[in-house]
Amino acid sequence: MTCQLPIDCLNEIFEYLEEDSHTLYSCLLVNHLWCEISVRILWRYIWNSKEIYSIKMPTSILNTLIACLPNESKKLLHENKIFISTPTSKPPLFNYAAFCKVLSIDYIYRLVNSRSLKDGNHLVVDEIVKMFAKQIYSLKKLVYCNEQQYVKFSLPYFPGISDLSELHCSSSLSSNFFYWLSQLCHNLQSISISFYCDASDELKELISLQNNLKSLTLSSDEGSWKDIVPILTKHSHTITRLRLYSDNRDLPYSFISLFTNLQEFVFSYMDGSIFEDFKMLQYVKFSKLQSLNIPYQCPKPEYVMKFLENNGKNLKKFHTDESNKGLSLSIPNFCPNLKSLFVIFYDGESDVLKNIFIKCQYLESIKIWCGDGFLSEKEVFETVANYSSDNFCELKIYNESCTHVISSKDLESFFINWNNRISKKLLTLTIIKENDIYAYLHNNDENMKIIEKYKNLGIVRINIITYEDESREEEDDYYFYN
Repeated sequence: MTCQLPIDCLNEIFEYLEEDSHTLYSCLLVNHLWCEISVRILWRYIWNSKEIYSIKMPTSILNTLIACLPNESKKLLHENKIFISTPTSKPPLFNYAAFCKVLSIDYIYRLVNSRSLKDGNHLVVDEIVKMFAKQIYSLKKLVYCNEQQYVKFSLPYFPGISDLSELHCSSSLSSNFFYWLSQLCHNLQSISISFYCDASDELKELISLQNNLKSLTLSSDEGSWKDIVPILTKHSHTITRLRLYSDNRDLPYSFISLFTNLQEFVFSYMDGSIFEDFKMLQYVKFSKLQSLNIPYQCPKPEYVMKFLENNGKNLKKFHTDESNKGLSLSIPNFCPNLKSLFVIFYDGESDVLKNIFIKCQYLESIKIWCGDGFLSEKEVFETVANYSSDNFCELKIYNESCTHVISSKDLESFFINWNNRISKKLLTLTIIKENDIYAYLHNNDENMKIIEKYKNLGIVRINIITYEDESREEEDDYYFYN
């Protein structure tokens, strides 16, 4: 006699598997009920899935969407001599589009464009997006950034748009698009804007009308966000996450001092010459700041050190591409409660790393560059094993060399020393490679035997990812599909 769990219990259990897509895929094969529950969860945030960047998944998604199109859309494509194969001639088991909570018009365009349909690309995109517009009754996230991917759907007839909480868009989209959004969406909690031109009045109105804006991302390569700064100040007390990406030296950023409730701050400029103005921020106190990320170019180290002196006590995460010994030495003094750290150490600075581990007892994760001119893996392994605290559990190593291979002796010695620690936490060792990611470990048979041995003993977990993948994880909700 079999026992079937109630549907509400299964739903609750499967919700915990939302981030574990591989397990959910296996649940699809159990029975129809399990399949239906799993499919709903898998398709809910289908565009956020890591597997979307694989080779096979995009093709299968497009084929499934084509199969789900209403008959009038299929007839229209057929009349225009557009033929895209579907998984089966039978009708789809589920109305997949209705399950989605995220709509990425940019990614749909990329999927269709990859099939080289030439003049038919826009028509296919239009029909797929119109299907989503009619089927999604509670849209949470919309990604629409490239003005060249203009689609013909009407926001007033998009029933789920009023529930929108997250918007990723380009300033160059039509003013009519922003007008209707401003009429229908007043509860956006997250807005990301890529500026290719100055902000229109309709875009300004959309930002102004939001009731509880918490996250703001501004990216500027050619356009300017300076015209919307007065509007942004209206939300200075509610915004807790601010991310600025720019190469435009004419943009103002003194307004940042008004955002006193910031919890996360990303300050990314490719041209370091404009950082002189950062000295205005070094004395500002952000009492709730927990995450500070300054990738690429960094302001003068003395400015950052003063900023950390004023704001480092509550920091849980600090990442910067800076390689200044004075700044590195100041980190354990000003940021004793860090949980995650990335800072560059040069060759011979293992004593600085040691000091950080000794004084930052809450540190759980660190990313370190190794290779020519930087610390060797052997130095890093020895320092981590001997001086990291009981809380430490994740080591990320980045090495841009295509030929370098970690010494088998150093690798096994590290695993043995880690296992001999009083703390028996599972260690996650993440290898980040610019190119040829497998050469670093996998081209050495002895290394692979060592890794398998200590994985089976439950001592270590190994991740091997590209620099691009790691960057994507760092900027988890910064999707500008250009």
